[in-house]
Amino acid sequence: MPEVSGCEPSNEAGACAPSNGMHLWYRDEGNSDGEPMLLIMGLSSQLIAWPDDFVAALGEAGYRVIRFDNRDCGLSLKVDAPDGLFDPAPYKLADMANDAAGLLDHLGIQEAHVVGASMGGMIAQYVAINHNQKVRSLCSIMSTTGALGVGGWTDEAFAAVTSRPPNTERDTVIEHITWVYRVIGSQTLAKEEEVSRKKLATASYDRMFWPKGGNLQVKAIVAPGQNRTAQLEALKDSRWVPTLVIHGAEDSLINISGGVATHNAVPDSEFLRIETMGHDLPKRHHQAILAAIHANAGRLAPHRV
Repeated sequence: MPEVSGCEPSNEAGACAPSNGMHLWYRDEGNSDGEPMLLIMGLSSQLIAWPDDFVAALGEAGYRVIRFDNRDCGLSLKVDAPDGLFDPAPYKLADMANDAAGLLDHLGIQEAHVVGASMGGMIAQYVAINHNQKVRSLCSIMSTTGALGVGGWTDEAFAAVTSRPPNTERDTVIEHITWVYRVIGSQTLAKEEEVSRKKLATASYDRMFWPKGGNLQVKAIVAPGQNRTAQLEALKDSRWVPTLVIHGAEDSLINISGGVATHNAVPDSEFLRIETMGHDLPKRHHQAILAAIHANAGRLAPHRV
């Protein structure tokens, strides 16, 4: 597969890592001596979509926090492949999981807590399935199993995430991204989240606007043969991974049925339902989410093989 070499030039804190034939831009934060925690973000979402206060809180809790831009996003490698509607997917979610596992290898990390949101949750599931020995605990947030009939979207949410701004002018694009966040995010908390949504949209545009990458990532998500249900159920037969599933009842992009299906598939998993969370990480719920992640990370072992 032809590729564009290397990461994008940047003056920001972080580094570029070779991984699985890719180059990934990452940040290594928190307690350098702590247990590693790998954060994997979702569709078209850069590493900055993990709120800084959320990352800082994990560091204060003692974790070494690694977050990165997926391929075709942010400052990481952009794959040189056609992104038309009928063009084949140049990669699948399992390939993106290999990227994440390769980043851990690059950093000399044998085992990490793995936390993924949305598409990142799907990738995190594949890390647990295909790189089981690398996963100390798993947290799948606002994600799904890939099974048909669960985790669906509303027409409005699908239209929003697949739409494009009318032009590429900075203000137009920022307003468009903010609108998408408004459509798919928490409706109950919309007013208090509006400023942070606009701030993230602005930072995302200024850091890297790359809509083609989103098209290719969508192809990775919808490529056939990615129902992970049986593979998640089989974790009990390999090496059990303490698993937490978090989902918002207001999620219009990946219905909460996707989170329930994930919880039902993974043996002995925990489930946190948040009534006023949509397809986002509202600040009001950071404390509850962080507490649940920390509790799951401490759920080790009689089940260890």
